[in-house]
Amino acid sequence: MKFTKRLKSAFKLIFNKSSGETVELNNLYRFLGIDPNKDERVLSEATYFACMKVLSEAIGKLPLKLLKYNEKNGVLTAYNHALFNVLHSRPNPYMTASTFWSTVEFNRNHYGNAYVWIQGAGVNMKLWILPATDVTVLYDDAKILADQPDIYYLYSAGGKIYKFGSEEILHFKSSNTLDGIIGVSVQDQLRMTIGGAVKSQKMLNKMYESGFTAKAVLQYTGNLNDANVKTFVEGIEKYSAGDFSDEGIKNIIPIPLGSQLTPLNIKLGDNQFIEVKQYTALQIASAFGIKPYQIGDYTKSSYASAEAQQLSFYVDTLLYIIKQYEEEITFKLLSSDEVSKGYHFKFNIDVIMRSDFATKVKTLSTATNSFLMTPNEARGKMDLPSVPGGDRLLGNGASIPVELTGSQYIKDEPEETPPVNPDGNNEGGG
Repeated sequence: MKFTKRLKSAFKLIFNKSSGETVELNNLYRFLGIDPNKDERVLSEATYFACMKVLSEAIGKLPLKLLKYNEKNGVLTAYNHALFNVLHSRPNPYMTASTFWSTVEFNRNHYGNAYVWIQGAGVNMKLWILPATDVTVLYDDAKILADQPDIYYLYSAGGKIYKFGSEEILHFKSSNTLDGIIGVSVQDQLRMTIGGAVKSQKMLNKMYESGFTAKAVLQYTGNLNDANVKTFVEGIEKYSAGDFSDEGIKNIIPIPLGSQLTPLNIKLGDNQFIEVKQYTALQIASAFGIKPYQIGDYTKSSYASAEAQQLSFYVDTLLYIIKQYEEEITFKLLSSDEVSKGYHFKFNIDVIMRSDFATKVKTLSTATNSFLMTPNEARGKMDLPSVPGGDRLLGNGASIPVELTGSQYIKDEPEETPPVNPDGNNEGGG
């Protein structure tokens, strides 16, 4: 992995360490979640990397807000709460919220579990991502680690083991879990499929390196020893691979008299290589919940608009992930008293459900004319400033309360008048 090599070289220059002193660097790699021998093989598969990128960026771009229900069942943003800026802007001094949550999502998918250590409380709270490979989850029902049964997280670093209780760790797991506690990663579930995709890409790379020249049988006349045969074959391979192109020899392979070169043709089309590779890519994307169009496959796209595509991705894939995040964060970071007062965390999905300008204006106009939003609330959705008098609910004048429905059709009966005689005098008159 190039990043790993650069990181290792940088630390050698800074600390002037010898090549044998690699223990500290290995610990640093594990802290950063780097496993060159394993991660490089899996992440080199294009479809797997694309799916990881889509999900990580999708979560990273969603603002996390702290909301509160008021006494009238309305929802207010709790800007003054101590945890608002921690979760919304800066979980720790070294990561923005976008980087933090995308990294958490990357670990959750790649390892099946993502662990976040909760350090401190209130405005002093900091959230730190722990390397999933160095965390062991135990259910201490025998009360070995503490006086009460609980789920404990053991984190090994620098030759030490740190114990955290369930209330000290935010644990985000994949949907693939057998016990509801430990998640199973997609790469473990599809180890054979992903491994086959990696091998197919390696095979294609080798074909590029050889100039798509297939293996061949070289027939020659003569009794050559092993060393001469090796030299003879290496010369033919260099000509076939185009190693002499700088000398003007590109397409000609010289064959000595009495020799014959018979290629063993292996065509990608005959083996349906493209079809199998495409099917494998769809299998991997399906396991992640990624739509084919998100990995560049538009062959069967039937959506009428980008908005419909995003809605499908949100409902089918992101909704479960977002709900899990919101439930875990609310339960672990808020007290029971705060939850009873209506505080809760929620991701703002409007950033991925943005529609075109005309549709957005029409939707906001309908909401304003239906007593759902005030003009200033609608203007806020358009990133416009509030205006005087815009905090009142407006609506169609024909709208009436439900209990008065139909009252407009009831007419008052006219008062009865005494009958009049033909001569103009009332009956019974004097």
